Amino acid sequence: MKRFYKTVTTEPVEAGHALLLDGRSVKTPLRAPLILPTAALAEAVAAEWHAQGEEIVIASMPLTGFANAAIDQVVPNRQRFIDDIVAYGETDTLCYRADPGDPLAERQDRDWEPILQWAENRYDIRMIHVAGIIHQPQSSHSLSRLRSVVAAMDPFVLAGFSTLAAIGGSLIGALALWEQAFDSGTIWRAICLEELWQEELWGADAEAVAAREHRRGAFDAAWRFCCTIKG
Repeated sequence: MKRFYKTVTTEPVEAGHALLLDGRSVKTPLRAPLILPTAALAEAVAAEWHAQGEEIVIASMPLTGFANAAIDQVVPNRQRFIDDIVAYGETDTLCYRADPGDPLAERQDRDWEPILQWAENRYDIRMIHVAGIIHQPQSSHSLSRLRSVVAAMDPFVLAGFSTLAAIGGSLIGALALWEQAFDSGTIWRAICLEELWQEELWGADAEAVAAREHRRGAFDAAWRFCCTIKG
């Protein structure tokens, strides 16, 4: 749609920080007030609106999208979001390895094991490793501990964090990034390890590379969103 405003500002309100276009409060797609929990997030969302040209390009405003999702989707469906996120711990990518002796398994052990060991020490859990792709349930103790961490997140964090876990298929990887035990580049390489391994063996496919870069954009946007809340 055409840009319909000239000025973009923010102001503190009782519940957080409001976004104003020409002095009028912005609302979410479901017509709820767009109130951001931190000044940093409010300024980041405002920057997206300010950067729009003659036409508003929604795809260029990912932080606004996450904020809308937090209010319109996560708040009324909080338990469902928690359940969906914890499910990635049940089938965590980092737990499924190639057969012992396979060079890929050696790479997985090198790049994935430090992340898993960090999580096991941090949350007092033990993640079950699997050779192959046949599902192996994780212990109820581990999943309960991981659930308690996710359940403590507020709706805005859950909105961004759910994307981190979904893109990588890894709750452990997302938690390691959220806790800043590893940087985003390390976690990204870990969750793309098998894809990158195939490229080393057979060369890059342009479509696959483009798809991965698209996912990387969404992953980085979700992490930026989380960072503006985490501070």
